[in-house]
Amino acid sequence: EATLDLAERRRIRSAIRELQRQELERDEEALASKRFRPERGSHRQDNKENWPRSQRLEEEQQMALAALSQQLEAITDVEELTKLLRAAGEYEERKLIRAAIRKLRAEEIEGEALYPCPRVAT
Repeated sequence: EATLDLAERRRIRSAIRELQRQELERDEEALASKRFRPERGSHRQDNKENWPRSQRLEEEQQMALAALSQQLEAITDVEELTKLLRAAGEYEERKLIRAAIRKLRAEEIEGEALYPCPRVAT
């Protein structure tokens, strides 16, 4: 913007585009090298000191999900489950609640198929 010479502006824009292209290529190369990095074993060896803590957190999460699953089995109201779904923060919690909602709806549909409501003649 500082220059009024059109030829100089074209050279500047061309240089900017070339720098952007080079930067994009470097980013793609870095991403490819990270994406195809070989694994170091079945468990993380690069972060051994945090592994017991993360394993403990995972076990706690699994216990909480099991407790939630038992709680969801006792709930028979879709609206109540929907409220829980809206309040849930974790993906796994929402996944369990959605499964419980699907199960209840399937049971309702099955119940309607087995015991259809009599139609009232008008």
